[in-house]
Amino acid sequence: MSGPHRLQGISASAGYAEGPLFDLDRTAAHYTARATAADEKAALEAAIDAATARLAALIETADGAAADILEFQIAMLGDDALGRPAFAAIHAGQPADRAWRQALDAEIAGYDASDQDYFRARAADIRDIRDQVLQALTEDGDVLAPAGAILYGDDIAPTRFLETDWSRGGGIALKAGSTASHVAMLARSRGVPMVVGLGASAAKLAGTALLDAEHGGIVLSPSRAEIDAFRQSSSSFAARRDLAGTFLARPAMTRTGTAVRVQVNIADPSDVDGIDIATCDGVGLMRTEFLFGRTLPDEETQYRAYRKVLEWAGEKPVTIRTVDAGGDKPVPGFTVEEGNPFLGLRGIRLSLARPQVFRVQIRALLRAAVHGSLKVMFPMIAIVEEYRQAAAMFAEEQATLAARGIAHEMPPLGIMVEVPSVAIVPEAFTEAAFFSIGSNDLTQYVMAAARDNAAVAHLNSVRHPAVLRLVAAVAAFGQRQGIPVSLCGDAGGDPASIPSLLEAGLRDLSVAPAQLAMAKAAIADVSV
Repeated sequence: MSGPHRLQGISASAGYAEGPLFDLDRTAAHYTARATAADEKAALEAAIDAATARLAALIETADGAAADILEFQIAMLGDDALGRPAFAAIHAGQPADRAWRQALDAEIAGYDASDQDYFRARAADIRDIRDQVLQALTEDGDVLAPAGAILYGDDIAPTRFLETDWSRGGGIALKAGSTASHVAMLARSRGVPMVVGLGASAAKLAGTALLDAEHGGIVLSPSRAEIDAFRQSSSSFAARRDLAGTFLARPAMTRTGTAVRVQVNIADPSDVDGIDIATCDGVGLMRTEFLFGRTLPDEETQYRAYRKVLEWAGEKPVTIRTVDAGGDKPVPGFTVEEGNPFLGLRGIRLSLARPQVFRVQIRALLRAAVHGSLKVMFPMIAIVEEYRQAAAMFAEEQATLAARGIAHEMPPLGIMVEVPSVAIVPEAFTEAAFFSIGSNDLTQYVMAAARDNAAVAHLNSVRHPAVLRLVAAVAAFGQRQGIPVSLCGDAGGDPASIPSLLEAGLRDLSVAPAQLAMAKAAIADVSV
């Protein structure tokens, strides 16, 4: 390849990295077939045990979200249902490696088919489990990336990320991937530059590459001038990041003295383990999808998860979103298959259609409310009747708990503003205690452009006048009516979007924990 080759994707973790490319998609090691089906079965069992032992060793040095990921993988490997199709295929005459790959690929396909980032991103964990066992089935060891390398391929396994030494630089550049993946969350928490959605490239994987994960691009075979310009941008970013750190412990305030609340978004209770509550104003969004995996969570499991975060936050508010599962998420007894799940039975629609599941979550939330300042919000509200039905179910379960003498409290009930019908006619929803703008879905629906699709990423911008007009209208309505309005989508932590959001009238943002410092620094530079 002669001359520079540029690829554009989506930033998953801001930062800059310069180094050699390392191919994540190299050909897998060769498997030597065993003599009998019994030997194949024994080989697969030994490989599963070896993969489990490797994960157990890795978990000893992990904490927080990383430990949760590894615990999930160990639990999956210990689930007989996962390997049952593979052992059946071995009994029918297939070699262990092919049987395992086909069984896990079928599992992966179920997650890949989801319409939501969160669930599609879980496919990477199953791929990791698949490859851990396949690696153990072969005699060839895994090839480690050189220090400071940019890992380039279709996707990256969480264990690959955790086993990589990032202390000497490096980054991640993925042809596919997701901003909602476990690896993306780990990358943001550890400051590892990461870009996803780069697409296929005919570029030769050799030489130095420049990864600009602030703007979502990579340059292969760069020129001297491009290297110089890149290093200047990298130095500027590092200086801004260091300066932002000085804002972390301070209350957020604009240049003209306007106070802005900055809360955090969390996807798992362990996320709060690494956050000092003094650095934020509470939790603006706690997702509950992490609880709904291969099986439905019981009331006690949910109660303990919610209580942990509420006790961590103390007197500061914690806003928990009821489960926002998609129409084709494979959760037995909850989700359904449908032709267009993105516009189908998801969010509050699914919860109302499956009241026996929703009521379990409601009781857990009511019980947890006594341990802190809980607020509950409903996702994907489109009409006020949905809010009324959900609120009525909360009242019914409150009466049930009261009759049984179980401690509980009724929290304020609000709504996500992510369906355009709500943003256009907010006056229909004055019964809600608060509004939380979900900028990710609102932008997708307004612009008809998926945020995880690099081909239309240029259309998916909260700063488009059509999206900002709706945000401003909701903020102004909330101010007139005395209804608190916040924003909990990714845009709230984007320094480039924060000025527009504040100018639109927002004074309450919720961001990823790793974005707290940069968000506060960006707020301090706005004059509103």
